[in-house]
Amino acid sequence: MASRVTPISGFQEWLPTQRIVEQHFLDTIREVFELHGFASVNTRALEPVERLSDQGEDADKEIYGVRRLAGDDGSTPALGLHFDLTVPFARYVLENGGKLTFPFRRYQIQPAWRGERPQRGRYREFIQADIDIVEADTLPGHYEVELPLVIADAFSRLPIGPYKIQVNNRKICEGFYLGLGIEDVAGTLRTVDKLDKIGADGVRKVLLAAGLSEEQAGRCLDLAGIATPDSSFVEQVRALGVEHPLLDEGLAQLAAVMDAGNEHAPGVLSAELKIARGLDYYTGTVYETVIEGHEDFGSICSGGRYDALASDGKRTYPGVGISIGVSRLLGLLISEGGLTASRETPAAVLVAVTDEESRSDSMRVAAALRARGIATLVAPKAARFGKQIQFADRRGIPFVWFPAEDGDEVKDIRSGEQVAADRDTWSPPEADLRPTLVLP
Repeated sequence: MASRVTPISGFQEWLPTQRIVEQHFLDTIREVFELHGFASVNTRALEPVERLSDQGEDADKEIYGVRRLAGDDGSTPALGLHFDLTVPFARYVLENGGKLTFPFRRYQIQPAWRGERPQRGRYREFIQADIDIVEADTLPGHYEVELPLVIADAFSRLPIGPYKIQVNNRKICEGFYLGLGIEDVAGTLRTVDKLDKIGADGVRKVLLAAGLSEEQAGRCLDLAGIATPDSSFVEQVRALGVEHPLLDEGLAQLAAVMDAGNEHAPGVLSAELKIARGLDYYTGTVYETVIEGHEDFGSICSGGRYDALASDGKRTYPGVGISIGVSRLLGLLISEGGLTASRETPAAVLVAVTDEESRSDSMRVAAALRARGIATLVAPKAARFGKQIQFADRRGIPFVWFPAEDGDEVKDIRSGEQVAADRDTWSPPEADLRPTLVLP
């Protein structure tokens, strides 16, 4: 009797062509990160639950607890799967602080897990690509300028279309709220951060229910409504008439980010004072990235500065990081945008087999081609050549090689052109060596 397969929702498993698209994105992102001097690290999937919890944004509800099936005593799991890569990275820095050279620049491309309701663009298992810069004791502000420029470099090499990196500084919001006399600054930040989800009326109702006055709630929404492509947001905030030293500090820092962004990546950054990021460990500049025309999809790349996440009470390692939600981004581009790959296999050549007695000859051809970096398959059966060509065509393999005693030949099955070929010198065109991305 056949066993039934129960699907698990929220886990993304790509078809071969889609997996090739994913790999292309990961390779490109990795290359750009390394061009900017980031070193690769991996952290473990499991962390103590107490380390993962109390980070805000309802993170506690999303943590997958892990324990062995055998010997389960029914107690609360002590270990959980990490829901992002920043929290485990902070632990990594604390444990290895004496061995790292600061400022430490790292990138990390790994899966993460969140126990949330699966929906459009959200998965329970997903891949993130993070970069962080961490210093010992003091982190200069120029690193907050650098990270969005790295992302702009990566995205310029990928077919994602027009996008905006929205930038804010939490000190602006916090200083503004303190200047208004609001006591629950963190709660107000979280509420205003939901503006795109619940709208201005929804935010106003939540703020009033939390004890804010009509005037305070209105001023918070006035601040959140400011958005400029340059540093002109400073004058607009000043015009609201609220004063506080922390507000001044945040305005100066965000202006520096916007000025540098417009110099090095014109038109990419947008100052959006509604952005706060729900995780409580952020303390300064914060980033969220949206694809133009798909703003309702939400952010596909986000992050910010954190000053106290990596601290053991004796020493603090402030940092700034930004993360590309690779699975989230590809979910939009593949599932909804139609992005795919030119073939489902890396192989550029299929070596035909005349008969099973001569299969060793075909294998020698394949070995010679692979030795020169040409991805090659040997036909699985010594069927008629038409069948073998059909096998290649269904997989998108562009070339079929025919071994022969009087001289080998290779056929481009797209054009039908067939020419004599030497296994030690022939190569496909550069564009055919690897699968390419196919835009809709």
